[in-house]
Amino acid sequence: MKNINDYEMPNILRDFLNYMQTIKGKSVNTIQVYFYDLRVFFRFLKVHRNIEKNKDEFDKIIITDIDIDIIKTVILSDLYSFMSFVSNSRDNSAHARARKVASLKSFFNYLTNKAKLLEVNPASELESPKIVKRLPRYLNVQESKQLLDSVSGEYSERDFAIITLFLNCGLRLSELVGINLNNIKNNTLTVIGKGDKERMIPLNKACIDAIESYMYVRKVDGVKDKNALFLSERKQRISKVTVQHIVKKFIRMSGLDPSRYSTHKLRHTAATLMYKYGNVDIRALQELLGHESIATTEIYTHLDKEQLKDAVEKIRFPISPESK
Repeated sequence: MKNINDYEMPNILRDFLNYMQTIKGKSVNTIQVYFYDLRVFFRFLKVHRNIEKNKDEFDKIIITDIDIDIIKTVILSDLYSFMSFVSNSRDNSAHARARKVASLKSFFNYLTNKAKLLEVNPASELESPKIVKRLPRYLNVQESKQLLDSVSGEYSERDFAIITLFLNCGLRLSELVGINLNNIKNNTLTVIGKGDKERMIPLNKACIDAIESYMYVRKVDGVKDKNALFLSERKQRISKVTVQHIVKKFIRMSGLDPSRYSTHKLRHTAATLMYKYGNVDIRALQELLGHESIATTEIYTHLDKEQLKDAVEKIRFPISPESK
């Protein structure tokens, strides 16, 4: 990941990002998201104000000349025009637009309440788009076994361990690639989740066996990141893109639809199966998954279609042909 300080940006944006990272304790990933969102907004603002003439190459517009005088001209209608732009011209989903709203609110809140550069916050009344909540997509037990059975090839031990950890621990992609050898002690895995929060995950026998099998063949000589658990073909820490490619490949080989399933869907799978078959308390599941809010965890308490069908069939209504 490119260091955020390597990007060209106006001082007002850099000050905001430094504040969010050093004072508010936001993770590097979150800081980068703030930067991407606000860079798009600044580029839009230059086009919207006719400051930028070369509108055809939007993604190449330089933002270093954005200053507080330009930002002071922003009003609520400009923010809604921006939301319309990212929806219609950049095909942003409701989730992506909601993220941009959050970035804008944080930025203008900082300028108004912390930096004291604005007297009025134009984003205070900015509303986030409605997001339709859908039940998480996940593999059932049989499909999970299919996926594991499909793992083969030169790096099969590594790939099997990766998918096993996803399916049993409910890890995020960033958490999996960040695992170090010293994160595994006494059959417990320590990971760094969102917001740089540390949590401990007990490893079951399936995970322990998979890791031990991989460690038996894991390269030692010439390894660039000796503490990284999962290594790439080049003997360095495996990348997110490589892991995504591995998961998609074996989803395809197992006969499942790669357009429907991803590394994040394996996290959904682990969470759902833990709740359905592991008798895991909702609070314990929240801890295992590293959710800040229990409301996020509650999506895994859904019933699948088979359970709903069984429930309906077991109901005996007082008014029915049988009751006459």
